[in-house]
Amino acid sequence: MPLISDGADEAEQAFRLTDGVAHAMADAGLYRLQAPAAVGGGDVSPMTSIGAIEVVAQADGATGWNLMIGIEATGIAGAALAAEPAAEVFADPRLIISGALNPQGRADPVAGGYRVSGQWPFASGCQNSQWFHGQCIVYDGEERAREPDGRVMLREVLVPASDFRVVETWSVAGLRGSGSHDVAVDDVFVPDRFVTAVSAHGVGTESALYRMPILTRLSYNKVAVATGIARGALDHFIRLASEKTPRAASGLLRERPAAQLAIAEAEALLRSGRALVLQTVSDVYDATIASREVTLEQRALLQLACTHATASAVRAVEIVHSAAGSTANFMDSPLERRFRDVHVVPQQFMASPQWLEPTGRVLLGMDSGSPLL
Repeated sequence: MPLISDGADEAEQAFRLTDGVAHAMADAGLYRLQAPAAVGGGDVSPMTSIGAIEVVAQADGATGWNLMIGIEATGIAGAALAAEPAAEVFADPRLIISGALNPQGRADPVAGGYRVSGQWPFASGCQNSQWFHGQCIVYDGEERAREPDGRVMLREVLVPASDFRVVETWSVAGLRGSGSHDVAVDDVFVPDRFVTAVSAHGVGTESALYRMPILTRLSYNKVAVATGIARGALDHFIRLASEKTPRAASGLLRERPAAQLAIAEAEALLRSGRALVLQTVSDVYDATIASREVTLEQRALLQLACTHATASAVRAVEIVHSAAGSTANFMDSPLERRFRDVHVVPQQFMASPQWLEPTGRVLLGMDSGSPLL
């Protein structure tokens, strides 16, 4: 991954992924991994997308995060659109779609479509994307429109880059190069053919990937960024320990018992957390393929695995960062950047500690107490 590693410093300084790296990943078909085969996507298994994101995040965490969001946004839009508009959008061989499935927009029905305004935060990769897929609340006059079951009506709109603007809000410490700025849309007409209803009607495909529970599907890819960053950090520590002679020492860092204990503990944390994610994701995916019900316990265990693996990856990086000594504090150290980057992942709610209490309730035979589980 020399191209990603070489572009990481520029992305870090610019607070966005370079076009060269984004185009290379698009050319390799990475953004289309989870898009349906009918639109030229890979329709790959969750385990395959986890592996691909990990490899990229191992080279650079911000690039891994950018790719992860692009995979999800491009896949969901490709699955949710009707065949004709999907074919129109996916005809671009370098297609990248950014997106946000949080209802920060307002959509007012008009003849043939909607007038849309809104501003969505954390739209990773928006500066590299040709389209933005953003969720909106539909209004009926000044009142929120309702679905037949009484829920607030939500719709997603696919807006070309010419009709949205990037608000550069992403001034951060970790994952700087992901380009997770805001996207704003100001009173833009979106025709019906570019409007989807993921929350109300699902994504309209027979793909097992999109028959999985949606929150489940939005969890495991986040973890892949954390485990990829951690893998890169541990690999760097191993190289460093074989080269560095600590001050006032006569031997290499690797000869110190503290370094040996550090890498052993970090490897155990990273590998065990990752294995649990792969096991629980496989259980849910296999059940979906076989058209079996995905039980509440299976969903709870998957969310628990994702939270646990993310926390374990963070802790693994902390351990080797500390064991590396003052070397890891310098801005040109790969450990310094990975330390900052990995701590951002559990701040995203799909991989955050907020899932621990609801999953614990489920495992104790209780209602989760959370509308998310």
